[in-house]
Amino acid sequence: MTVAVTRERKRVWRAWYLYDWANSPFYSSVITVFGALFLSEIASADAKTNFTLNGDRACTDSSGASSTLQNCDVSLFGLQFPAGSLWGYLLSIATVTQVLVLPIAGAIADRSRHKRRILGGFAFLGAVASALMFFIAGTNWEVGVWTFILANIGYGGALVVYYSFLVDIAEPDERDAVSSKGWAFGYLGGGLALALQLGFFLGHDAFGVSESLAVRICFLTSGIWWAVFTIPAVRALPQTHVPKSGERGLSVLTAGFKELKRTIKDARAYPLTLAFLGSYLVFTDGITTVVAVSAQYGKDELKYSTQVLIVTILVIQFLAYAGAMIHGAIAARIGAKKTILGSLVAWVAVLCFAFFIEAGQPLQFYAVAVGIGLVLGGTNALSRSLFGQMIPEGKDAQYFSLYVVGERGTSWLGPLLFAAVGQITGSFRYAIIALVIFFVLGFVFVWLVPVRRAIEAAGNRPPAVL
Repeated sequence: MTVAVTRERKRVWRAWYLYDWANSPFYSSVITVFGALFLSEIASADAKTNFTLNGDRACTDSSGASSTLQNCDVSLFGLQFPAGSLWGYLLSIATVTQVLVLPIAGAIADRSRHKRRILGGFAFLGAVASALMFFIAGTNWEVGVWTFILANIGYGGALVVYYSFLVDIAEPDERDAVSSKGWAFGYLGGGLALALQLGFFLGHDAFGVSESLAVRICFLTSGIWWAVFTIPAVRALPQTHVPKSGERGLSVLTAGFKELKRTIKDARAYPLTLAFLGSYLVFTDGITTVVAVSAQYGKDELKYSTQVLIVTILVIQFLAYAGAMIHGAIAARIGAKKTILGSLVAWVAVLCFAFFIEAGQPLQFYAVAVGIGLVLGGTNALSRSLFGQMIPEGKDAQYFSLYVVGERGTSWLGPLLFAAVGQITGSFRYAIIALVIFFVLGFVFVWLVPVRRAIEAAGNRPPAVL
């Protein structure tokens, strides 16, 4: 049955796109740029205040002259490690925390008559926590740890509820287009916010603020952006929906995990769908890690200025949209699976080139940024679309929840590997090249999945070109 695209439905779609616009600066600015650059620096400053020499490992100065890795040790949750590895470990901790929250967020939203309030609640938690990172100053990097973890809880919880709205607002044959536009709005919103923050950061002297204060103001404005644009988005989304019957009160905290367990059990009837999902979880962990640690790699290993690093991330952000469009055009000619495989080969080439970048050669770093941008959006967009074709009819929400939880549940492995290799070798060059393993394994696993059979096994009609 075809549902008419009315003005009201278009308004709801625009509201849904707007939330992607709202939350993207947290990823593009807080996670990818300023958090990676600033928290390790603050932690290193604290460690240098209380450092002790350990054999031939010395505490580096602010330029990293005595080592390619900030080797001053800090302590977190009873563990001691170099300050330069803080960001990788923090990403892993924040991600694992998300995994514990996401099923609960979904269960609460399913059982509430006011799902948009749940979205708003998680969004404002993340926005406020992001804004509170403004108070990271001096050597109190622990404030950044706790506020960053809280912001990630809000980000992840809101994302699950936000994704679930897609089933409510769009018919099955509309969801690819609506989802793609939301993705595009997210890249544009994150890129615009980062561009404005870049202009402020580069001109911080003209505004009479220090570089440190400029970064903290960027944390603050990211949170404000998130909160301000969430308001009209949430207000325009459907006000009520039919709640799922089941647990209430405290029991809802376990209901999400019970549902997840049931979905995994039911999904055993579609092993090829699970095989593709597993393949995606492997290489998307590599993608997420590369984007999240690229700024730290450029700063700590290649000694680039903060300005160069921010411009690099900005290039990635805007080119990701173009990359998604290019991937879509290629997939229309040769099929999604072949296009994904080609993009994974490109990811390996990009990382190999990144390993050999010479310090002090920003043009080489910009070239890597162009490569990442062109494959970033396309790889993710085609993977989500292809997975959607392998979902049995009427079970979109269940499998979509499994998709999101699985993505968050495995995306701590890449940052952990990056931080551990950096700590062991004392160089982030070996840490960045170690991430190749995610793309190589992802290529092999995707290649082995018979996509056409997977789609037919789910009861769907395969497209003409695969």
